[in-house]
Amino acid sequence: MPGRQGPKLLSIVGFLGAIALAVAICAYPLVRRLAGRLERLQAGVEQLGAGDLAARVKIEGKDEVARLAESFNRAAERIEDLVGSHKLLLANASHELRTPLSRIRLGVEFLKESADPRRRGELERDIAELDQLIDEILLSSRLEAVKGLDQREEVDLLALAAEEGARYEQCSVAGELVVVLGDRALLRRMTRNLIENAERHGAPPIEVAIGREGSHAAITVSDHGAGVAASERERVFSPFFRIQGDHQSSGTGLGLTLVRQIARQHGGDAFWVGTPSRPSRIQVLLPAERQDVE
Repeated sequence: MPGRQGPKLLSIVGFLGAIALAVAICAYPLVRRLAGRLERLQAGVEQLGAGDLAARVKIEGKDEVARLAESFNRAAERIEDLVGSHKLLLANASHELRTPLSRIRLGVEFLKESADPRRRGELERDIAELDQLIDEILLSSRLEAVKGLDQREEVDLLALAAEEGARYEQCSVAGELVVVLGDRALLRRMTRNLIENAERHGAPPIEVAIGREGSHAAITVSDHGAGVAASERERVFSPFFRIQGDHQSSGTGLGLTLVRQIARQHGGDAFWVGTPSRPSRIQVLLPAERQDVE
């Protein structure tokens, strides 16, 4: 009797194993399909988290995963609408500020003959700073809103930097001829902001170097200032950031923000690259269009 129970038990175990194997084989496509949907949903979440507000996921099926995908798409759409509304409000507010600015200018014209010269000069400087702030807010909003460049042309960075450097008394420009493909007006604005930042917050002389870093064009602007703390090297590119103890400095607080925005719009980026020997140094890397020019 015990001798016959052994083969019978083995047959039962074998039968159960066969059933388990059959269930696993049949369930594998379903599990793999579910895992694939979850992976695509995760990719959409990561895409949204990386800043792509247009990220959406495909809704597949009618189960809990599909409902989760629907909720994600609704949330992403709401976030995109809110950010878009914020950008539109900022742009419209900036445009509206130009009306009182024009009235102030008109008032200054009437006061030119009778107002105190010192007070009039201060008022005119305030107007110029307000005008610059509006202009930079508008440009920043436009760069955030658009996906690509309006214009593309070959730009000689060395020549452009030399033109901008000539506007400043204690600024020298050196390097090699490097050509990039981009918007000349934006690249000029970026270079000017870099030099103006060094002039306002650093110490002369200012040195601008144009060169190559691998396949990228490099614009490096250095001065003889003290630089910033390591913890603030990323924050200097944030809007309206002020270095501690530097509340009296001039500027709109958007100069380096625009530098990074313009660089990224051209497929590059901006970095604080200060060293112990030269702590105040910023570098912009842009994809170089070609290696040489005939």
